[in-house]
Amino acid sequence: MLSKIPFIGPLLFANSIFIYLMLILVAVLAYALFRTRWGLRTRAVGEHPRAADTVGINVFRTRYRSVIMGGAMAGLAGSFLTLGSVGRFDENMTAGVGFIALAAVIFGRWHPIGAFAAALIFGFSQALRDRLGLLDTPIPSEFLVMIPYLVTILVVAGLVGKSRPPAADGQPYTKE
Repeated sequence: MLSKIPFIGPLLFANSIFIYLMLILVAVLAYALFRTRWGLRTRAVGEHPRAADTVGINVFRTRYRSVIMGGAMAGLAGSFLTLGSVGRFDENMTAGVGFIALAAVIFGRWHPIGAFAAALIFGFSQALRDRLGLLDTPIPSEFLVMIPYLVTILVVAGLVGKSRPPAADGQPYTKE
């Protein structure tokens, strides 16, 4: 009954469980990363693992836990893509969208809420591509397919500014 309210009803009550879970995860991660002891330790391991190790934080366990949590969230996103969005699995169904997700994290300045906002921008560009294709516009389909990727390049190359990744991102840690 509530889903029949104009504009607000479909927005709040006509989505799959994946959408609500994603909104909860963004809020919980934003709070946990910047307001809890766990978040402080996780960020310390990402910025300066040697300093984190000297104060007693197990760097390897923290990194493994973070990678497992990230993999679980990526698996949740994949299950949304196959079950919630498309409804089936096809080969190459992601079509390079993982790079757009990485661009969303960079454009969001490595913050969960910023990455969510950037993902909304990139999602809008994909929806625009789909709508323009359905409206039978005179734009060639090859150019329509390029829209999300062009938006990604333009945003990351021109609008990001100083987005600094964690200092130890991608660097292996060896305990002395």
